[in-house]
Amino acid sequence: MPIRTQSDLPAKEILEYENIFVMDENRAMHQDIRPISIAIVNLMPLKEDTELQILRSLSNTPLQVDVSFVTLSSHESTHTSVSHLNKFYQPFEEIEEQNYDGLIITGAPVEQMEFEEVDYWEEICRIMEWSKTHVTSTLHLCWGAQAALYYHYGIPKHPLEKKMFGVYWHRVENRKVPLVRGFDDYFCAPHSRHTTVHKEEICRHEELTVLAESEEAGVFLVIGKDGKQIFVMGHPEYDRLTLHKEYMRDKEKGLNIQKPVNYYPNDDETQKPLLQWRSHGNILYANWLNYYVYQQTPYDFIKMSKILKKKKKQ
Repeated sequence: MPIRTQSDLPAKEILEYENIFVMDENRAMHQDIRPISIAIVNLMPLKEDTELQILRSLSNTPLQVDVSFVTLSSHESTHTSVSHLNKFYQPFEEIEEQNYDGLIITGAPVEQMEFEEVDYWEEICRIMEWSKTHVTSTLHLCWGAQAALYYHYGIPKHPLEKKMFGVYWHRVENRKVPLVRGFDDYFCAPHSRHTTVHKEEICRHEELTVLAESEEAGVFLVIGKDGKQIFVMGHPEYDRLTLHKEYMRDKEKGLNIQKPVNYYPNDDETQKPLLQWRSHGNILYANWLNYYVYQQTPYDFIKMSKILKKKKKQ
């Protein structure tokens, strides 16, 4: 899949080095295909890392994807430069009148706070409400998934005794649902969170279906009716070293952080972590883009000008 970005987005050079097809605005203008537009509300503190991870995850279908990064006016980012935000992000107010094929709302390191205590909660609620009428399908990640389940369905999050931190095995359920098409019976995915949602509270809502869960990590993947809302409790977009960086950061701060489970060979943090989740993460994003965004989008794929030209010639 060609990912369309601004020509000087820092992630573009890294993606091209990884042999991922990235095109800038000039080349995209000459493509005679209908691109799909995806807005990404990036709530993670290290925004450039998250940009790279999500763009990499979106790069595995033949579709052309136009990406727009969205920032919140109600929150000031302290880990990303103002110049980067001003150059590559748009405030939600600037896109509010537009329609998008897909929307991604990322996780955020605020899960230990009550939802209403988060300084941008009202704006996130506004975006989630807006997504009902302006977006074909929305993919919610980690805290974004918990927030959406709470906002749309009143499902609360619950604190964990210790942080869910590492790579966990999950079992696929409801295999006939296209979102998990191509999945193995069991697959790995990373988690990094202090709270969880309970399956029994999700199952009280007939319009919600659990598609994958873990004996250790709980519910992982939930889909709403018609796939308009999808909830992912972990981080399938994480790269090889993301959990390692989180672990070393917290360790250097003197926090009581356990080693990420099922992550280091022989549980030895000096060894290169095993990358065990990339293929299923790619399938998840590809299935979402194809079956719930591209196939369902309510726009006309054919240019009317071409039809009119053909009629004139006849």
